[in-house]
Amino acid sequence: MELKEYQQRTLKEIRGYLESLYKWSVKNQQVIKAAGSDATLDFPLKAWAETVKTSYRSRQNGLGHYLPNFCLKIPTGGGKTLLAVKTIDIINTVYRKKQTGLVLWVVPSNQIYNQTLKSLRNREHPYRQHLDIASGGRTSIIEKMDRFTPLDIKENLVILLLMLPSASRQNKETLKVFKDNGGFQNFFPSEDDVEGNKKLLEAFPNLDTFGKDNSFFGRQVKTSLGNTLRILSPIIILDEGHKAYSDTAQKTLRGFNPSIIIELSATPNKESNILVDIKGVELAREEMIKLDLHVINKASLDWKDTMLASIEKRNLLEEKTKDYLGFTGEYIRPICLIQVERTGKDQRSGRFIHAEDVFDYLEKVCGIPKEQIAIKTSEKDDIEGINLLSPSCPIRYIITKQALQEGWDCSFAYVLTILTNPSSKNNLTQLVGRILRQPFARKTKIQDLDESYVVCFQQKSTLVLKSIKEGFEDEGLGDLTGMIISDSSESGTPLEGDRIVNIRDDFKKLAGQIFLPVFVLKDFKTWRKVSYESDIVSLIDWDKADFSPLYKLPLSYIEDRDIEIAVGLSDDDDEVIQKHGTRKLKEGGLTLDLVFITRHLTDIIPNPWVSFEIVQKIFKEIIKRNDAKKVINNLVFLIEELRKHAESEKDRLSQEIFINLIAKKEMRFLILRESGDYRLPSKIKVKRSSKTLTQKDGQPLQYSLFDFVPEENFNDAEKDVAWYLEDQERLLWWYRNISRQDYSIQGWKRHKVYPDFIFSDVRNREKVEYDKVFVVETKGIHLKNNDDSNYKKDLFAWCNKLAEEKSWTELGLSFPEKKIIFEVISEDEWQKKINQIFLAK
Repeated sequence: MELKEYQQRTLKEIRGYLESLYKWSVKNQQVIKAAGSDATLDFPLKAWAETVKTSYRSRQNGLGHYLPNFCLKIPTGGGKTLLAVKTIDIINTVYRKKQTGLVLWVVPSNQIYNQTLKSLRNREHPYRQHLDIASGGRTSIIEKMDRFTPLDIKENLVILLLMLPSASRQNKETLKVFKDNGGFQNFFPSEDDVEGNKKLLEAFPNLDTFGKDNSFFGRQVKTSLGNTLRILSPIIILDEGHKAYSDTAQKTLRGFNPSIIIELSATPNKESNILVDIKGVELAREEMIKLDLHVINKASLDWKDTMLASIEKRNLLEEKTKDYLGFTGEYIRPICLIQVERTGKDQRSGRFIHAEDVFDYLEKVCGIPKEQIAIKTSEKDDIEGINLLSPSCPIRYIITKQALQEGWDCSFAYVLTILTNPSSKNNLTQLVGRILRQPFARKTKIQDLDESYVVCFQQKSTLVLKSIKEGFEDEGLGDLTGMIISDSSESGTPLEGDRIVNIRDDFKKLAGQIFLPVFVLKDFKTWRKVSYESDIVSLIDWDKADFSPLYKLPLSYIEDRDIEIAVGLSDDDDEVIQKHGTRKLKEGGLTLDLVFITRHLTDIIPNPWVSFEIVQKIFKEIIKRNDAKKVINNLVFLIEELRKHAESEKDRLSQEIFINLIAKKEMRFLILRESGDYRLPSKIKVKRSSKTLTQKDGQPLQYSLFDFVPEENFNDAEKDVAWYLEDQERLLWWYRNISRQDYSIQGWKRHKVYPDFIFSDVRNREKVEYDKVFVVETKGIHLKNNDDSNYKKDLFAWCNKLAEEKSWTELGLSFPEKKIIFEVISEDEWQKKINQIFLAK
């Protein structure tokens, strides 16, 4: 599974903190050894201050030891479970230095529990596969009633799933976790082993016991699951962590004596230590969610009209999916979620809109087959055990009241119909997140299928927008509220904080008429945009990769780059510890485990079997030239070099495939006619709080495509370029291209190139005519000749070569011949380059 850019950033930040945490934990042990436990360092705080540099709330476990804890703020649809399993791997690799042990995975609801359990137990699921890679294939997924032994923990990565109520000692129904249980006796001394029980209690004073100190056998430790967790110091993964901040829940969880706690939440508690804050816009840029969200507010007094509008919208979407299936072979069946006021058998009085009323209307009036309609309530669950994503599943309508509010996940859900009382506060807020997830986590390039829809019955526009905005915030998507569009015929109110800016009056003639080319491949009878993963990476023949330079890497028992620092107590209270000396001799802390090494390549070489064969071959050659101890001692260095070389070879082979596809005319650089085209926008959305960029003297901009251009979209160098463009008599218009949002070019490397500026020359200013369009990427002087700059220069050279060959009008567009020129310019030469650009023929 290819990680999204924000997921890679998240894991990088986690790794950085854990590396610092490990370093400070070692220093803490050294301090304790030198001066006793009273001198304990708050090592999680030290690591946080070193890497995160925000405020940190220190916590202690049930033994009074400082407890590392952090939160990942992940919006709905952000892949929190994937990030959780990857985080477990990093914790074991970087911090705990082991592949086995116990993970306590705590969830807040039955829905999330069942969903998580099903995914983690499925050996074909990416989550389970990541865990298997992390554990070397030794993963065990268990529940609280399952038994396990010390040998299971020693030899496996054991994931114990637990419901949040089970972690609360005040919940009488779940006290089984803390009751004596013969299934765990192997973890504890026998009842008559007085000395053994005494020593165990000295190490873990917070264990539950029988008896008293002055009794014949003394205090005996209960052989409960709760006590077993306390002596194993598990990693705790806390799903929906904000729901576990009651005093009881916090005391119980910390009382399990965890080695570390990781919270996952879209809306963290104010007491959470947020290590990574993923914004909604990052999900939108990575094509993880369906936006814009359209709100259709029906003013009719009859709820059936609202239902009919929903049916019409869903049917329209299904027609679009037939075209998509024909083009791509990927199946989507749009589902409409319907929220009603009543669902109980004895609640069908006629005063409220009941689930059965809607079912009858759909079946008997609209002629929808009953197998396409499901009811999901606490009493009736028509979708239990059904794979809604399967092409053989007929379900197109799901009627509910509240049963889908938490943890329910189906990317085929496109339309949300709200038939509840307009005064109900929870109607939209709780359900809006259920329709946002994008099928296959990538855009279809068919606009209707890349957006989501809410159809409301008799709601006020202002209240609708407010409720949906609150829903976005509850899902961790508060920064995306500007992507809510009201389609109501009722006079609505713009969403607070945003406004629409139309193209400048002088350039209205150009609205929707400025096209730009993209790299495309022939797909059946049409052309579509190139996909890096499916069209380039999938064609890489890794047998052609040359890893031989790695065979002869110089290895030594002396690490030249890493040093070990010996520390002790300092006489200076402010310093706490003092460096006594350093050494470069480093004993290898890892074993020569090829599976362990292979898992460090999975984000570069998608096929784990291929990457394992490559690792096997490389280390066979390295061991021929070096003894095993030397290889182990340099393993971190070797993995780093292996990753760098694999990435380099991937880019080299991808470039060969890219160029070969062009040579064979299978790939072209075209302006597409329909859904895959790119044209500069005719209107943009800006925050009301944004400040507009002006000319240097404070006067309004004259030639920008829009008269309001948010200053926040420019760094200092880009402002200089914009101001210089404003002074050019040979320029007609210019546009600031926004990264991850606007025009992009997919080359032979993973990440798309988003140029900084797009502008044109002028042929006739009065008639708003131009001949050439310039696409420009700017680079700081320190980046002038780095790998990224050189790659973009090479890619733009291909763009220019193919643009020279292309006649855009052959596609049937009403788009006159334009010369399109691509340039990378550096900070030390951009003025000269821009002058040359305008003089180019």
